[in-house]
Amino acid sequence: MNRIVVLLVIFSLGAFYLIGSNKEPPLEAYTVIPEVKIDSLTAERAYEEVMNVLMHPRCMNCHPTDDIPKQGMDRHPHYFGMSRGKENKGFSATKCATCHQEANNLNSGVPGAPHWSLAPASMGWQGLSRSEIAQRLLDPETNGGKSHKELVTHMTEDELVLWAWNPGVDANGIPRKKPPISEEEFKKAVEKWFDEGAPVPSK
Repeated sequence: MNRIVVLLVIFSLGAFYLIGSNKEPPLEAYTVIPEVKIDSLTAERAYEEVMNVLMHPRCMNCHPTDDIPKQGMDRHPHYFGMSRGKENKGFSATKCATCHQEANNLNSGVPGAPHWSLAPASMGWQGLSRSEIAQRLLDPETNGGKSHKELVTHMTEDELVLWAWNPGVDANGIPRKKPPISEEEFKKAVEKWFDEGAPVPSK
């Protein structure tokens, strides 16, 4: 009982103080201070993020060095004996577009995106190291004559490139795995890397 009386006295004194005081609470009591996030993405880290995506099967499957497109996470040769053919789009009877349409086919599991094709032979990455892939990507002699600005546009806007983050499902209806970082993170990494001059680490 005595404890209840003591608590009531303390509460009353506190209320009296608050009512009688003319002091306003500090401004911080009303202000929500946003969390400050510092962009720590360095050029070297951006390069690593970009290469993590370019070396993922979603990208590597269409960048062979033996003219044979690959499939799946295990990167097995494309079924039906498909090969590069004319203009990187297969042969007359087995063109890529015969099966690969403008969008994923969720019934058959056949992936699709605009202008589906293999990358040019000069942009074959299979078996290359990160730095070797980067050098091919940056060299106008092998990248189709693209400038840094054009490469950024290609890598962040081309619907076939961005298909990697919308790969649909396989023939069994199982969603295909996406690259290790999100589309937004990839775009930021690409822009950061090229903003810094697209340096390629020596190691």
